[in-house]
Amino acid sequence: MEISEILKAYQEGERNFAQVKLLEAEILKENLSSSDFSRSDLRQARLGRTNFRHSNFTEADLSEAILWGTDLSEAMLFQVLLRDADLSSAKLIKTNLEKANLIKTIFCGANLTSANLSNSIIIDGDFRPNSEQQTNLTQANFSNANLSYANLSHALLYQANLNGAKLCRANLSMGIKYKNLPTDLTNASLCGSDLSYADLTGAILVNANLEGADITGTILKNVNLQGAIMPDGSKNQ
Repeated sequence: MEISEILKAYQEGERNFAQVKLLEAEILKENLSSSDFSRSDLRQARLGRTNFRHSNFTEADLSEAILWGTDLSEAMLFQVLLRDADLSSAKLIKTNLEKANLIKTIFCGANLTSANLSNSIIIDGDFRPNSEQQTNLTQANFSNANLSYANLSHALLYQANLNGAKLCRANLSMGIKYKNLPTDLTNASLCGSDLSYADLTGAILVNANLEGADITGTILKNVNLQGAIMPDGSKNQ
């Protein structure tokens, strides 16, 4: 199916584009909100600034796709494949990215407010979003990911894997405005992570593993470290 056919069909009221093949397609600044692209092949597609709000991309392949400034708010991206994709400045407000493959994906400046990335794989990714509210990153795999300067205040990182992740000067603090939503790193694996100068004010690190982590200059004010394994291998009581 050609792009022109999809755009024409959409204008005529069609919303079902499931399993379409749009390899290297270019759809820029269009409105395709509330569409169904589930299980579609959109590898290497250029979808910048297109409106996909409320759309369904379940199990779609968006590997190496460029989605600069694309609006995917409240979209369903369950088990989507976004390997090597660029989501810089994308709107992912309340987006469901549960169990997504986000290996080497770029999130610079993306808005992940209240997004669900639980059980997603973000290995080697550039995860530096601009989130304002609680983001669900439960059991997400951030191995070797770059989270330096990321604003993850109020994020849920319960049982997340941050082995070897870079968190230099990241903000994982509990802010005043959302003081009832502390960053939760309970049972998180932070082995060998770079936490230097990161702000962990008010974070929950119960039973977290910080063995070998760099905490040079890290702000640990009011942090709950009960049962946590510290950088030197000792267990905090």
